[in-house]
Amino acid sequence: MRLGVLTGGGDAPGLNAAIRAVVRKAQADGVAVAGVRNGWAGLVEPNQTRAIDPHEVSGILAVGGTILGTSRVNPLKSAGSMEAVATNMRAAGLDALITLGGDDTLSVARALADRGLPVVGVPKTMDNDLQVTEYCIGFDSAVAIVTEALDRLHTTAAAHHRVMVVEVMGRDTGWVALMGGLAGGADMIVVPEFPVELAQIATHLRGRRSRGRDFSIVVVAEGATIGGLTDFEAEPQARDQFGHALLSRRGIGAQLAEALEAATGFEARVTVLGYTQRGGAPTAYDRIWATRVGAAAYDLVKEGRYGKIPVKKGDGVDVADIADVVSSQRRVPSDLYELARVFY
Repeated sequence: MRLGVLTGGGDAPGLNAAIRAVVRKAQADGVAVAGVRNGWAGLVEPNQTRAIDPHEVSGILAVGGTILGTSRVNPLKSAGSMEAVATNMRAAGLDALITLGGDDTLSVARALADRGLPVVGVPKTMDNDLQVTEYCIGFDSAVAIVTEALDRLHTTAAAHHRVMVVEVMGRDTGWVALMGGLAGGADMIVVPEFPVELAQIATHLRGRRSRGRDFSIVVVAEGATIGGLTDFEAEPQARDQFGHALLSRRGIGAQLAEALEAATGFEARVTVLGYTQRGGAPTAYDRIWATRVGAAAYDLVKEGRYGKIPVKKGDGVDVADIADVVSSQRRVPSDLYELARVFY
């Protein structure tokens, strides 16, 4: 048997830990593993797989990124690309394929499984917005970066009596913003699931000043909606192959800081954490759970359970259909949002 492994979409800490788990489990069974270069681009084009020597995964547990490379190429977008993926899988001698990715990568995996190809998924997205699973590779590391940044920004905000606006990733959901803001003691958190008005934020900050709080930290998710700011939806936006707006170019953090300074008279600054949330070594939690779901993905291949994906349920690993995991976005629930509001 020859098993293929692919990492697609944005990179995330913990991907290498999952790759390592797949290779080590396969090695124990004498199964050869081939890495697909650069996500789905490596199967749309021929001759883009390479054998992974088991020694190659030694030492990568703590390394961020992915040794296989990644891309946002979408085979569903262009005519003939899905057929090319199937053809190139056969040409590379792949008897099965494990795909590590978020809703975009896994939507392609689902389409392949629907065509009868032997595909298994692994949940990876720092946005943490996949259904069914309680964990996605990279989320814990991203939250840790946001938390550390807020810890550092508190001291400079206090020293200069400023409003610090911190823009974080998360696309259309606020998991990273809310969990990072809650852990880092943010004074207000703005997420896509619960739109607010600029006037509400300004009133909250004035209230803090009146109570002697002469600095504030506002965390805003890149995809949040704030009434009273520029109507972002009316503006033309560059999009990737999966149709997602490139929110890093939106500049909501900078616009919010400028608008708050004008509305309140308080000095305001913006910090855009950007790709620092994707980089660096994974947390211990990401290393452990990436290892567990990576190993479980290999077990699914071994059992011939294709179209499936290992998911975290409580303290254990369960199995779900890829179709269920990508059926819709898992969004921040109101009870968690209301908990964060207690600490404003």
